Order: sequence, then C-alpha cells, then structure tokens
Amino acid sequence: MRSFPAIIIIALIVIGAAYLAAQPGSVVLTWEGRHIYTSVARLALGVVLLAMLAAALFHLLRKLLGGPRAFLRARRERRRREGYRALTQGMVAVAAGDAEEAGKFARKADVLLAEPPLTLLLSAQAAQLSGDEQAAAKYFQAMLERPETEFLGLRGLVMQALRAGDEPAALELVERARRLRPRTPWVMSSLYELQARAGKWSEAETTLAEAVKRKALTEAATRHHRTVLLHERSRAAEAAGAQRQALLLAAEAHGAELGFAPGAVHYAGLLRVGGRTKHAARALEASWRAAPHPDLAEAWLTLLADETPVARVKETERLASAHPDHVESRLAQARAALAARLWGEARRHLEALGARLGDGAAPVSPRICRLMAELEEAQHENMAAARAWLGRAATTTALDPAWVCGACGGESAGWSALCPHCRAFASLAWRLPGGSAQRLSAPAPSLMPALPVPAPSIEAPPQARLTAGERRM
Repeated sequence: MRSFPAIIIIALIVIGAAYLAAQPGSVVLTWEGRHIYTSVARLALGVVLLAMLAAALFHLLRKLLGGPRAFLRARRERRRREGYRALTQGMVAVAAGDAEEAGKFARKADVLLAEPPLTLLLSAQAAQLSGDEQAAAKYFQAMLERPETEFLGLRGLVMQALRAGDEPAALELVERARRLRPRTPWVMSSLYELQARAGKWSEAETTLAEAVKRKALTEAATRHHRTVLLHERSRAAEAAGAQRQALLLAAEAHGAELGFAPGAVHYAGLLRVGGRTKHAARALEASWRAAPHPDLAEAWLTLLADETPVARVKETERLASAHPDHVESRLAQARAALAARLWGEARRHLEALGARLGDGAAPVSPRICRLMAELEEAQHENMAAARAWLGRAATTTALDPAWVCGACGGESAGWSALCPHCRAFASLAWRLPGGSAQRLSAPAPSLMPALPVPAPSIEAPPQARLTAGERRM
C-alpha cells in the first residue's frame, strides 16, 4: 500500500511521455533574433534536465553555506552523548560507593553538559560520598535557585541537617518542602516526626490527621501515634497547671488505646490527685485486662497505699484474676504477699513461675531471682540462699521484658515518647530484648530516587541501658 502512490506517479509519467512521443509537434524559441527549432519531447526533456541541474546546484550551495552550522550541531550532539554517558557512569559510581570515580565523572559531565540541574545532583552526591559536606551543601544551595531542582536541594539539606543533629533547621526545610509538594509521602512523614521531636504536639496531631487522610499510616500505627500525642499533650497541660485539660486529654488517650500502660498510669494518677480513686482503679483494671504490665501493678499498689497489707494482697488478687497465669500477675501478687509477710503465698506464686534453686533448674528471669532472694532473706534470714539467687540473677540466660525501640533496637530504662538512642517518636514497645521489631511508621527514604530522613545516632549512657525490672528491684 505504501508504494501505490509511487506507482501512480510513474504510470502518469509513462503515459505523458508516450503521449508526447505520439504527438510530434514542433516548438520555435526566438531569443535576440535567433530561432531555435525543436520538438515538444526534446523541450520537455531539456526542462527536466535543467530542473535537475538547478536542484543539484541548490543542494551543493546549501551544503557549503550550512556546513559550519551542521558541524557545530554535530559537535554539540556528540558532547551531549558523552556528557550523558559520563552522568550515567557517575551515578553508577555513586551507587557503588566509589567517591573518586563519582567525582571524576561529575566534573566531566559538568564540562560536557550545559544542563546544571543534572550535574549539580551528581556533584552533590559525589561530594557527600567523599565526606565533603561543605561542598555538598554548596551544590544543594545552588539547586534551591532553580525551580526544577529546588525540591531535591531541600531534600539534601534536610539530610545534612539531621546528620548534624540540627533538627530545628531540618524542620524549617521540611516545612518549605511541604509548601512545594504537600502530597509527597516523605515530606509528610518527616514533618510529622520532626514536629513530634520538637514537642509541637498540636501541630504533629494535625499532620497525623492529614497523613491518615492520605493513608500514609496503617490503622494500628495511627491509633498508637495518636495515643502518644494525646498523652504528651496531657503531660504538657499538667506541667502548665491546666489540670482539667490534662485530665480530659489523658482520658481521651486512655480510651484510644487501653493497652498503653504509661497513659493509663498517668490517667490514674490525675484521677487520684482529683480524689476520684474508684475511677482511677477502674482505669487501671481496664488497662490490665488489655495488657498486664509491671507499671500498672506498681500504680495499683500506690493507689492502695492507705490499705492494710492484707487488703492490698486481696485487691491485687482481684486485679490479677483477669490474667491469673500471666507472669506479671504472679509477680504482682508475690510482691504484695512479700509486703504483707505472707511468705507461703509469695513462694507459691514465684515457684509457679519456675523458681527452683538447684541443679537442673530451668532459667528464670532476673526479677524472679531477686524476689526469691528477698524472700529467703526475709523469711529465713538465709543469706547463703539469698546470695545464690542474686548470683543466679546475674548469670541467668532468661531475660526480663523492657522498653525496646522498634527503630534502632535500643533498650530504655523507662518509657518516653522519644527513643533516647535514636530519637524516633512513639517507637518504644514493652517486649523481650533481642530480635527485630517493625516501626509503627515507615521511614521515608539516598537521594536517588527517594531521600530518607535518618535520625541522628545518640548514644545513651551505660546506666540508661538497665531493664525496667532492674530499676524496680
């Protein structure tokens, strides 16, 4: 079908030539008194040859006049191809961690390409790879001056600010990035994390609501983060003397997640201070039913401070009845029995947890060992047995649960909204140390193609690495 028009044209030319050959007419050309006689066919052939000659001359003249321009255009195209090849090789060097190669190809691409946005990005990556943060910052700042690279420049500066531990500067940069692209996931998650780290609880709650609307967090993560935000707002209100507001926020946090022990303890404390002891007891009971925790047991005993030791034992039994065989239920009842000097009752609960002293005894956690040492000393004044239990506490392979960060795996002596090691927000969970745990919110992000927002590493002092059980005992 593509050759059909050409066939028609050839056919028309053949028909025309045949027609002219069949009609032998004559043509007379008169020019300055001279007469030229020829046939129509010869005239037509001469016109065609003259047209072909004119076309050839025009093409030759065009080549001569356009030669320099074509040479320059070919040269630019060759440099462009070589520049993009250098850019690609530079990106590969960055991915391979070869700072020297990345820098060499970045300089080559910068010379060959007249497109700074592309070369600025590679140059910044190469500078970061070689550890030259000042040069990288210079390139990122240059990227801010161009609309097409401003967002990437902000991303690079955010990373630098976080590595330097300058969270206020990082927050300011992320807020600027949000004005450019408010729907970008890493911007939203980074803004929320930095607002929470800065203690801007109300702003963080607003950002969290927006993240939920855009489905940037799972339902479980959303509930836990909102609970922690409400809890921190309540603590801030209490510190400011706004007791009523603190109580309302604590009640909301408690209702959002019953198993959040720090929130329940805080809520019960506010109720107790306000003279609402029964409501405080109900709050602790509700949280215990959701997830037994030693902080809840400790708050429960504090709530019963005015009761007799035997009454505290009975009330603790009532609390533990929701999970009678849970390790925290046994430990809470053992502690109450020890305080009431009910040695047999205390021993019964501890032995139910495997507390046996002798060859072949199963390993038990340090908390159980220390309670057994206290029991031996208080009941029988058996210092040898007490020392044996304390020695076992130091060598046992069993572990007590602790507050463990789901982001860095670091252990903390107590709960806090920010991990004391990596400053991740709402990442501490009560569980056995070791292993790995998923964070409630996924981190956003290397500059290619997406940039993470890393948390600066903050080493906690050795004494902060004690477990919660060691702290209580």
